[in-house]
Amino acid sequence: MALRNALLAALIDRESSGYDLAKKFRVSVANFWTATPQQLYRELEKMEAEGLLSARVVKQDKRPDKRLFSVTDAGRAALHAFTRLPPKPTTVRDELLVQVEALAYADVPSVRAAIEAQVKHSRQRLETYERSLAEILGSRTDEEFIATGNRIGPYLTLQRGISFERENIGWGELALRILERRFPG
Repeated sequence: MALRNALLAALIDRESSGYDLAKKFRVSVANFWTATPQQLYRELEKMEAEGLLSARVVKQDKRPDKRLFSVTDAGRAALHAFTRLPPKPTTVRDELLVQVEALAYADVPSVRAAIEAQVKHSRQRLETYERSLAEILGSRTDEEFIATGNRIGPYLTLQRGISFERENIGWGELALRILERRFPG
């Protein structure tokens, strides 16, 4: 999947500035796609030049003017076409798992510290995703939202992110218990 498809999906509901998109990518979209702010800005410019996005300038006092991007009809068509394609299978490329795989030759305290850091990071992301989910739900239960909500896509991607981080935490805690038994201290 190209970054452009993630951007089209992030912009489909409402216009946004590059700055706000970068924040959104750090908070909610990060559970399924990552990009640096520089990558986002470069891609936004290309997409505007290709007619997938339009931009309007908003004057601001005491701050530089900002550009708000929105999806054009051509962008909607491109996103629709993307959703018709079979997605590539997900693959895992995880440096921590390479370190764990090499545990027989590893510096065990360093690997343990890396696992602890991963668990801490996953807990922080889980809290962020759960807050975002609570914002989407508002006062509705999951069932009420599913029946009446209009942001089913973000709901489902947040649920995936929540599941992923919970699994990361569970695996990390298991790994730490095993390391403590096998390599105490």
